[in-house]
Amino acid sequence: EVQLVESGGGSVTPGGSLKLSCQASGFTFENYAMNWVRQAPGKGLEWVSSINGGGEDTHYADSVKGRFTIARDNTKNTLFLQLATLKTEDTATYYCTKDNNDEYDYWGQGTRVTVSS
Repeated sequence: EVQLVESGGGSVTPGGSLKLSCQASGFTFENYAMNWVRQAPGKGLEWVSSINGGGEDTHYADSVKGRFTIARDNTKNTLFLQLATLKTEDTATYYCTKDNNDEYDYWGQGTRVTVSS
């Protein structure tokens, strides 16, 4: 059974940092690209970042480029998202998703990030 479990969310003030983690199980983690997707309160889903199976190829939404860093540890089946220079508009629930031919076939339960002064 595929499971994705996010952690690391919380409340921070603008300019702060957080590191999100996603523990994966039930599939061969290194064989799949992974993504982070977020949903702000009352808004739709927004793709944030993606990383290929080997971890060498990363992509970011323009809204987070230069502030967020995606990474993975294939020895620990874990996906990360380092959030820095946080803005109030980064407030959202962050989901990790497994990528299957550009479709998100599995999602975690999400971890909430609140940026507020």
